[in-house]
Amino acid sequence: LNRKIIFEKQWLYLDSVIGQLYGTSFEVAAGGTLQAPKQNPEKNPKGTKEAGMDNRNIVDDGRSQKLTRDDIETLKEQGLKGQEIVQQLIENSSTFRDKTEFAQEKYIKKKKKKYDNTITVLKPSARILALMYHGREPGKICYLRYDTLAQMLTLGNIHAGSKIIVFDTCAGLVLGAVMERMGGYGSVIQMYPGGEPVRAATDSFGFPEHFYKTLHEFPLCKVNSLLDGTLCLDEDQKEAVSTVDESNGTTSNAPQDSVQKTEEEVEGKGDSAQAAPEEDSMEVTSELPKDKEKEERAARRENKAHVVYILQAQEKKVKQEEKRKKHKEAAALLQERNADGLVIASRFHPTPLVLSLLKFVAPSRPFVIYCQHKEPLIECHTKLRERGGVISLRLSETWLRHYQVLPNRTHPMLLMSGGGGYILSGMTVAMDTATSSGPQQTEEPAPKRQKLQDTET
Repeated sequence: LNRKIIFEKQWLYLDSVIGQLYGTSFEVAAGGTLQAPKQNPEKNPKGTKEAGMDNRNIVDDGRSQKLTRDDIETLKEQGLKGQEIVQQLIENSSTFRDKTEFAQEKYIKKKKKKYDNTITVLKPSARILALMYHGREPGKICYLRYDTLAQMLTLGNIHAGSKIIVFDTCAGLVLGAVMERMGGYGSVIQMYPGGEPVRAATDSFGFPEHFYKTLHEFPLCKVNSLLDGTLCLDEDQKEAVSTVDESNGTTSNAPQDSVQKTEEEVEGKGDSAQAAPEEDSMEVTSELPKDKEKEERAARRENKAHVVYILQAQEKKVKQEEKRKKHKEAAALLQERNADGLVIASRFHPTPLVLSLLKFVAPSRPFVIYCQHKEPLIECHTKLRERGGVISLRLSETWLRHYQVLPNRTHPMLLMSGGGGYILSGMTVAMDTATSSGPQQTEEPAPKRQKLQDTET
């Protein structure tokens, strides 16, 4: 296979990983190859349990470590592994024995992370991918945190056998999380902007083939025509096919015309050569074969280019046909208007999206909307209350803080995420046909009339 990837600024070969179980650890050897670690029991890297009472006399001036960077590189060249390098650092540290036991464990953990070349292969999941994207490229997933994603799946009541409409611009992370929760049962309809759906994170889940059979796609630009009943996918396909056929017809005769022109030019050159004087006949005959070869090569190139163009046009036609079938299947599911839930997480303003897509959701079904900022959701909350047809509207902000849980040192972590976005959730209800045509206007109650007492005596 010889597959090569880059991980943590280091090139690795994954040949030895194939066929192994998830959770297996490998050591990075020279050249980027992965080797299974030895089964020898790990020794205590500290070598001794001597520890100081406190760290008040320890000064971090950079002189406590006797090994230099060059010495560490020399140890690596000699073949020492990460655990052995950590042991050498401990032995050459003049302040290690004076540190407290907790400080020693923290020092060892820090050095192991830096010098231990051990890689563990994990099975991809929604939590792992959300952590990876949020830590590396949070802008691609609209700064969606993994705890916020978990709340969205819970509030949206995502389960196997349901029909869910998903619209996300988070590289397909929300879509993949919904498919993972459903387990390949039910149907997922992905609404997407632009020409093609983005599923970079969805493909990273490694779903089997039958998961993708439950996935349908429909462009967002055709939602209004679907609601109005003016959508016609067959006519669009006929127009696309006719344009492809016309382009094939106009260019199919081009190589033949060029070949005929070259033959006529060669014949003309042959006639002129016969009428030339005998002195120049040898030079002309020597040049004719070279011209013929050039013209034949040019004709072959044109014929080859034409064949490639026809194959590309046929491939494009097949892709358009498959795309039309997918859109037709998704449109049939949407026209039933009995979806079991709606999940939205995008960088676009949510109000027009929600007002359009809620029409495909059945009554008594949940919907969840995520946005990085609260102002768009506040406006969406107001529009939904004016429109009606929804209850239990709730706008919440997700908040997460990690805690260190260790003996005698349990405390909240100092560093935490500043914000995980905002979630607007609610439940759909059946709307009255008389009031569903326009927004509901809240009228103020009429002022009460004061009772006039009879003053007649």
